Amino acid sequence: MVRALRVAAGALGFFSGLLTPVLTVRPFSVSLPSQEVAGPAWNLGRLNHVAIAVPDLERAMAFYRDMLGAQVSHTVPVPEHGVSVAFVNLGNTKMELLHPLGDNSPITGFLQKNKFGGMHHVCIEVDDINAAMMDLKKKKIRVLSEEVRIGAHGKPVIFLHPKDCGGVLVEMEQA
Repeated sequence: MVRALRVAAGALGFFSGLLTPVLTVRPFSVSLPSQEVAGPAWNLGRLNHVAIAVPDLERAMAFYRDMLGAQVSHTVPVPEHGVSVAFVNLGNTKMELLHPLGDNSPITGFLQKNKFGGMHHVCIEVDDINAAMMDLKKKKIRVLSEEVRIGAHGKPVIFLHPKDCGGVLVEMEQA
């Protein structure tokens, strides 16, 4: 194959430096036993938002609004989760800007480790949050609270432990 690329490159002359080897990509699939996949009781929906922890909420809001021209919501305190949030509307989804609300906020610890902020979690909609929670617990996926809680959108949410989700904190929200 390398010889064929050299011959092709020689035939192209001046443009030979622009050739990039093409890699073959094989599809990734996983076959799980039927008890390991979401059942008929609940379905995974669309990506609702990506949450970004920020050390300065007003500055972050101004960046997305004034520099990038995005539509940004007003700040909403969510004391139950220890955060203040603002949403950046991206048309097909949103970004949630998270800032600590008090010293006991889980975002405070995150920002101590990540001084400039960074991606905190992804939120995916489900059609039945209670069925999803029960099913995931049966599958030994750790849910970070014993009960469904109300999230920033005023809808029921649960959070799944990052160690059970490929290193990503996953929020599920009732659609």
